[in-house]
Amino acid sequence: MRLNSISPGKGAKKDGKRLGRGHSAGQGKTSGRGQKGQHARSGGYHKVGFEGGQMPLQRRLPKVGFRSRMAKNTAELRLHELSLPTADVIDMDVLKKAHLVPANVSKVKVILSGKLEKSVKIKGLAVTKGARIAIEAAGGSIEQ
Repeated sequence: MRLNSISPGKGAKKDGKRLGRGHSAGQGKTSGRGQKGQHARSGGYHKVGFEGGQMPLQRRLPKVGFRSRMAKNTAELRLHELSLPTADVIDMDVLKKAHLVPANVSKVKVILSGKLEKSVKIKGLAVTKGARIAIEAAGGSIEQ
């Protein structure tokens, strides 16, 4: 097989419409462009959203910021709040029962804010680098 001998499969390439070849050909006279107007003329084109000089809809509406869908299901927990629950192992259920995080949350991350006085054992929570050092310095441990 050579590059000059290969060709597309049968029926893969259709011939283009032959425009302006008489009314018996089906696309004669105006060639499917209608009668008059911008689209009937050569070079008659405008960009998407153009409204004839009127301020387009996408520019009339106010700009709207970004809202993360993940933010509804995630929460941050400050380091000093880890000393509030009395449980041995602090996990998601303990935090929800102590009302430290909302009930609909599926992910919690412990951040370095405040000081940790007692040693705690954390299970199933995400921890920042600084918080991890502070927890281990207080004699605590982190399980994934």
